[in-house]
Amino acid sequence: MKKKIVRNYAMITLMALLNAAAISLFIDPHNLAPGGVTGIAVIISRVLSVETGTLIFALNVPILLFAIWQFGLHFAVSTIYATVLISVFTNLLAPFGPATDDILLAVLAGGVLYAVSIGLIMKAGATTGGMDIIVKWLRVKLPYLKTGVLFFITDAIIISVSGIVFRNLDVALYAGIIAVVNSVVLDFVLYGKDEAKLQYIISDKADTITDRLLKELDIGVTQIEGRGAFSKKEKKVLMCVVKKPVSPRVEDIVKEEDAEAFMVITSATEIFGEGYKSYFADRF
Repeated sequence: MKKKIVRNYAMITLMALLNAAAISLFIDPHNLAPGGVTGIAVIISRVLSVETGTLIFALNVPILLFAIWQFGLHFAVSTIYATVLISVFTNLLAPFGPATDDILLAVLAGGVLYAVSIGLIMKAGATTGGMDIIVKWLRVKLPYLKTGVLFFITDAIIISVSGIVFRNLDVALYAGIIAVVNSVVLDFVLYGKDEAKLQYIISDKADTITDRLLKELDIGVTQIEGRGAFSKKEKKVLMCVVKKPVSPRVEDIVKEEDAEAFMVITSATEIFGEGYKSYFADRF
């Protein structure tokens, strides 16, 4: 247990540094406000001439109090730790920015580093404060929405405001690219690339097809008893979830055994169970 705590806090420390590097070396020097508390801090820092890292901490104080109320002190401790480190590291690294004068490179590098750091901090049991906490709360209320989607919605509002404040549409659009990159990369870090194919097969040779799928591909198959609404004929419906590279082989087996079989193939973006994700994995 102690080793896990030490490992988590070591990860939080490293990712806090990475998050601060994304802000100080790529995002902040180019006046990019990619959403969240970071985006708000960038906007306010230009108006009040206050360091961005300091503003990140100041803006997080009421949100952290909300986190203690909603999720308890244990969760808030690791989040406070991450938030303080990010604020300090951001101010310390600020003199070294920008790392590149090319704003597009800054957008891509900053967006990827920012998303990866947030995702791994979440996996370590904390957040980077700010909108992370609001999103965590929304995830409890709206579990069917993915984290990246919720971030994108909140970020879009702040990005729109930044375009008005800076009176620069180009900067706002570049900040929007960061939000898109952040959404995609964050979902990848948190959920992994476990997209697979969900296949329904209706055939008069269901048993033969099932035997071949089990023996040749070693995949799970569920047989469901079905009946045609018009013909009233009893038939077995096969349901199986397979990884993308295996899907064409399933189709070949079905075609070889029953050219008249009816197949429905669709994408499955989240799968829990043996061979995929654990039910007890931290979904944030």
